[in-house]
Amino acid sequence: MNELNIDNFKTTIDSGLHVVDFWASWCGPCRMQAPILDELAQEYPASKVQFDKVNVDEEAELAGEYGVQSIPTLLVFSNGRLVDRLVGVQMKDKLEGTIQSFLEE
Repeated sequence: MNELNIDNFKTTIDSGLHVVDFWASWCGPCRMQAPILDELAQEYPASKVQFDKVNVDEEAELAGEYGVQSIPTLLVFSNGRLVDRLVGVQMKDKLEGTIQSFLEE
């Protein structure tokens, strides 16, 4: 999973499908979400979907720019455009359904 910051965010999400996890190290639900995302990152080739992370403590400006008020928040970008927002811990099957819906477009 790529660690994103204010400098590389827009260029990274500019092409392809990206699931961006806004998280913090002290956040219990974020720690529950991480292994689910890691598992999906192993199952999907990077050519189809990329999984990225933004630490909200280190990148508060970026979190604010995208209106992240609760963590974990997963933002889904398709070719640089925000196409979905998932707040709270997301189970693997729901995330797979979300990812598949954008891969089929």
